[in-house]
Amino acid sequence: MVQESSRNAGPGLRADARRNLDRILVAARAVFAEHGIDAPMATVARRAGVGVATLYRRFPTRDALVRAAFAQQMGTCARALTEALADPDPWQGFQRLVETVCELQREEQGFPAAFVAAFPHSMMEHAQARGRVERDLMILVRRAQAAGALRADFHPSDLAVALLAHCGLVTALPHDSAASRRLVAYLLQSFRAEAAHGALPPPSALSLRSFPLAADGSRRQRPSRV
Repeated sequence: MVQESSRNAGPGLRADARRNLDRILVAARAVFAEHGIDAPMATVARRAGVGVATLYRRFPTRDALVRAAFAQQMGTCARALTEALADPDPWQGFQRLVETVCELQREEQGFPAAFVAAFPHSMMEHAQARGRVERDLMILVRRAQAAGALRADFHPSDLAVALLAHCGLVTALPHDSAASRRLVAYLLQSFRAEAAHGALPPPSALSLRSFPLAADGSRRQRPSRV
């Protein structure tokens, strides 16, 4: 994702090309937040004040535009996961990871869908990257469970459900940061081992791999794109 962004925003760009690129990325984030990441590319071009041909020369596919528009947020998530794995306290690492992703959900309304769309199933490279993220997350979960901090019946789908619930909140109340932080705190407390009292219902089949989330808050599966 960072490579995609740097390739599209190289230091050798002319001033006018740089301005066009900046306008496109700002417009893309705004359009994706308002209409979802399946919004027409022409809508992004119109919002940015550039021609559709200019947009497609810079970003030949929608996935390229999505990854570039949210490259900074994706990089933040990647660093958060790396830091969580390196933290000697696995619970602290897990907690900071959840808080970081939820903060990005709150700050960038188009980010939740982009978080999933950044790894389209049809592209082997990104499918492998998604697999590495899922493996690293499972390592972190198992460490936190082994330390007795994360409840033993925590399932990976629980994190996907929590992110979906939080996204619903920030979509409905985009300016209520207090409600967002309180929900995240409630969710994290419910994940603690000491909060486990009695058996839970079976886990959901939901996972980050099949997150049915659009940026407009609707629940729909985004089709794979080449």
